[in-house]
Amino acid sequence: MSIFKTVQASVADILASLVEEGALTLTAPLPAFVVEPPRDPAHGDMATNAAMTLTKLAGKPPRAIAALIKPKLEALPMVESVAIAGHGFINLRLKPEAWQGEVKEILTAGLAYGDSNLGQKQKVNVEFVSANPTGPMHAGHVRGAVLGDTLCRLLTKAGYDVTREYYMNDAGTQIDVLAKTTHLRYREVLGEDIGAIPEGFYPGEYLKEVAAALVKRDGDKWLGQPEEIWLAPVRRFACDYMIEAIKEDLALIGIKHDVFTNERVIVEDGTLDKVYKILDEKGLIYVGTLPPPRGKEMADWEPVPLTLFRSSQFGDDVDRPLKKRDGTWAYVMPDMAYHYDKVQRGFQYMINILGTDHGGYLERLRPCVAAFSNGTARLEVIFNNIVKIYKNGVPVKLSKRSGNLITLREMVEQVGVGAVRFFMLTRAPDSELEFDFAKVVETTRDNPVFYVQYAHARCCSVLRNAAAMIPDLDASAQALARLDLSALKEPEEIALIRALAGWPRAVEAAAIAQEPHRIAFFLLETAAAFHGFWNKGNDNAALRFIMTDQPDLTRTKMALVKAVQTVLASGLAVMGCEALEEMKNDETITA
Repeated sequence: MSIFKTVQASVADILASLVEEGALTLTAPLPAFVVEPPRDPAHGDMATNAAMTLTKLAGKPPRAIAALIKPKLEALPMVESVAIAGHGFINLRLKPEAWQGEVKEILTAGLAYGDSNLGQKQKVNVEFVSANPTGPMHAGHVRGAVLGDTLCRLLTKAGYDVTREYYMNDAGTQIDVLAKTTHLRYREVLGEDIGAIPEGFYPGEYLKEVAAALVKRDGDKWLGQPEEIWLAPVRRFACDYMIEAIKEDLALIGIKHDVFTNERVIVEDGTLDKVYKILDEKGLIYVGTLPPPRGKEMADWEPVPLTLFRSSQFGDDVDRPLKKRDGTWAYVMPDMAYHYDKVQRGFQYMINILGTDHGGYLERLRPCVAAFSNGTARLEVIFNNIVKIYKNGVPVKLSKRSGNLITLREMVEQVGVGAVRFFMLTRAPDSELEFDFAKVVETTRDNPVFYVQYAHARCCSVLRNAAAMIPDLDASAQALARLDLSALKEPEEIALIRALAGWPRAVEAAAIAQEPHRIAFFLLETAAAFHGFWNKGNDNAALRFIMTDQPDLTRTKMALVKAVQTVLASGLAVMGCEALEEMKNDETITA
C-alpha cells in the first residue's frame, strides 16, 4: 500500500472512531475524501479535505471537524505535525522514518511498485490502430498506436483485465481499390507495361511486394481474367498480406493485439440483420423523418421517411437512421454490429482510440452500447490529433515506399523505438504534435526521452561505481531494503523520496482519466528531481551518493538510488520504452 493510501486509511479509521465515540454524528455513511500532496510543498507533505466533506453530514463547520481530527492524527507514529488551514483543510508533515519506510516499500515491490487493484480485474476492451489494411503503418497511425498500447499497459498496472483489439475495415470501396491496384501491379510483375498509376489507385511501391507475393502463389492464374473473377480472391490475398505487414510494423514498437475482428465477416455473416431484429424487438426502431442538418441552409430540403433507431432514449440529441433512402444499411450499422459483438463477448467497459476526424462517433455509438447492454456497458472514445513530421524544422511528408507519408518503419529505423513511443506521449492526445527527427535524437535535456533515460542510466552508473568502491556491496533491491535507512534524512533526500512516492497516485490518476501522457509527465518530473539532486551534490558533499570514506553511508544512499532507478524503470515499462543502463551525453544534464 502506498504511503498516501496508508495515511488515507488512517484518516478513515479516525473518522470511524469519532463516530463511535459520539464526537461526530453522521446522517449518512462516510463520503469519499482525498489525501494528496498540497499545492504548496511549504504547507507539508500531505493534505486532506476529509473535514470539509463531512460538513453537511455532521452539521458542523469544517474547521470544528478538523479540530476533532487533528489530535488523533498527531498521535500517529508516522506524523510529525498537523495544521488546519483555510476553511478546514488539514495539512500533515510526516517524520523522516515514514519516507525511509517508503524507500523500503519501493525496493521490496520492485517494478510492481505502483501496481493497483483499482480495476478489480474488470474486463476492458481497448480498440486501437484499426487502420484500413490498404498500406503500411505511417506517422498518422503511430500516435494512436502508442496511445492505445500505453493505455493498455497503464490499465493493466491499475488492475484491469485488458484486451487489445484491432478492427479491420476490410469491406467497402477502399478495399476494392486495394484489390484493383494490386492486380495492376500483378500485371506489371508479370512483365506488362502498365503505364502511370491511375488517379484514385494507391501509388505506393509497397504494392509491388504484394503483387510479387501473389505471383509466387498463383503464377499467371489471374492474368487476362475478367474483374468479376479475380476481384474477390485478390482482395482477400491483398488484405491478408497487408494485415500481416501491419502486425510486423506494430511489433517493431512492441505492440501486439489480442484480437483482430473483420468488418467483412460482420457484414456477411448476418450480424447486421440480427442487431436490427434485436433493436426492433426492444421497440427501438420506427419509420419517421428527421429535421434538416443543423447549421446548414438547405432550401430544397424535404423530409424523407427513414428507418430510425430511438437513440434519443439513451442520451443522443437526435434519433439515428439505420438505413439509407434506397433501403441499404446506413454507415453506422457495421459499427453498431461490431459493438454488439463486444457486448456479447462480455465487455462492460470499452475504449476506442480514434483520430479527430471521427467526430460524432461517440454520440452515434454510445446509445447503441447502452441499448444492447440494457445500460450496463459503457463506451469511451479518446481522440488523438495529427502528427506533423519535421527534420531540422523542415516539414517531411513524402515517402517512396508508402507514396504519401513517412512510415512507422522509417521512423523507428531513424530514431529508435523508445524515442518514437515516448515522443508520441509528450502532449495530450487532442493537441497537435510535432515530431522532429533531429530533435528526437538530441542528447540534451531538451529531449524528454533522453532526459528520462539518462536519469535511469545515471542511477545504474552510480550503483556500478559504488560496487567497484565497496567490493562486498550487495546492491540488490532485497539487500538494500534490509538496511537501516535512518541516515536518509536530509531535506533534499526526503523531497526526492516524496517525488518517488507519487508514482502509485500517478498510475491511478492516469488510469481513471484515461490519460497515459500523464505517465510521461511524471517521469519527466521525477527525472528532473533526480538530476537536480545530483547537481546539488556538486556543492554539498552531504548530498553525494558515493562517500569514499564512509562505506556504510554509501550503502544507505544506494538504497535511494536503487529506488529512483526502480520507479523510473516502472514508468518506462508502462511507456513501452527501454530503461537504458548506459548512455553517452554531449552535455552535462542539469535540472
